[in-house]
Amino acid sequence: MNKNKEFQKRKEMAIAKGQKNLFPIYIDKAVNAEIWDVEGSRYIDLCAGIAVTNVGHNHPKIMNALKGQMNEFTHSCLMINPYKSAIELAEKLNELVPIKYAKTVFLNSGAEAVENAVKIAKAFTKRSSVISFVGSFHGRTHMCLGLTGKFSPYKEGFGPFPSGIYHIPFPIENYNLTTENSLNTLKDLFKSTVKPTEIAAVIIEPVQGEGGFHIAPKKFLQELKEICDDYGILLICDEVQTGFARTGAFFAVEHYGIEPDIITIGKGLANGIPLSAVVGKKEVMDAAESLGGTFGGSPLGCQSALAVIDVINEEDLCNRALKIGKISVDNLKRLQSIYPDRIGSVRNSGAMIAIEFIKDGDFKNPDSEITKKIIDEVSKRGVLLLSCGMDGNIIRLLPPLTIELDLLREGLDIVDEVIVELFSKTI
Repeated sequence: MNKNKEFQKRKEMAIAKGQKNLFPIYIDKAVNAEIWDVEGSRYIDLCAGIAVTNVGHNHPKIMNALKGQMNEFTHSCLMINPYKSAIELAEKLNELVPIKYAKTVFLNSGAEAVENAVKIAKAFTKRSSVISFVGSFHGRTHMCLGLTGKFSPYKEGFGPFPSGIYHIPFPIENYNLTTENSLNTLKDLFKSTVKPTEIAAVIIEPVQGEGGFHIAPKKFLQELKEICDDYGILLICDEVQTGFARTGAFFAVEHYGIEPDIITIGKGLANGIPLSAVVGKKEVMDAAESLGGTFGGSPLGCQSALAVIDVINEEDLCNRALKIGKISVDNLKRLQSIYPDRIGSVRNSGAMIAIEFIKDGDFKNPDSEITKKIIDEVSKRGVLLLSCGMDGNIIRLLPPLTIELDLLREGLDIVDEVIVELFSKTI
């Protein structure tokens, strides 16, 4: 009996069509960077649940923290009967972010963090509009979909979206979108469409996630911050995917030498236990009178996150992310040198690694078909990968930061093998 097929059939009957699954592979157990399905097949996990299990599946320190909390209590609601772990975690986050005199609010998901960051920005500035970027992804709630700069599949059929949201180009050199292009578009927007004094915040991912792992140039983010400061606009860095050591620092914005006003955190914060946070300047955070939610800052989430921070520090996972990135990029660039007309770009920020597939050496001619074939084929050979990008032509690698390096190389070898085989069939 094929258990995966059986479960997939049951899933399609029981769960709404819109909550799709990339692989018909049903997980039974997982350890660090390896997953076993219900049929006993083993997979190398280069997804980490979309940058969630940064410290690996079932890390002993995380599991012990969770078991210890479960023996005490699982819920009281932070807004009714608070608990020590929430205070300790807020204190640690306030110290970790590159923001002086910070405060924190806890929520459940990345989308909730973004929603509340916008609410806080509006409360502080007394302004109503927000600027985001083409190619951005900020979540699936209605406000977050409005902020998201990628239409399909996220926004289709759900409009109209909240008003007062404007999108400008994200600078991507390969697409002939320079820092100057993006900043000039912003300045033109202020002249033609909306006064800067109506803008509460600009929200940006230092490294775009769903948009294609495009890395914001340092000059761009620094000049954007200067413009925001000139007009009293808050800069929100969406670090839901880039946070918690993923880029070689606790937060990607640390690579830019600027102080954002607000940072949104989720995904890797609690290593799979639902928990997110908004951390920002004290005076900004205190401007909102009502924040929170029933499950925000759950005891299990807080204990897991405290353990995650300990593991990142004790196992030096920021430097580990840099090492993972170098090993991966060196491997993939060698492949790119062989197929320069098929692999347009290999790039990374720490352990956020992307390989972009094009046709005939032209970035305007994305090869989403080969990307899908590669992901499908490597999954059959025991490696799990994800795609991203506006055209779905980019493979992203997000291995747990605790992955054994021999296991990483094994996974990369399989990816290499599949790409060579598929390219040989299409040349």
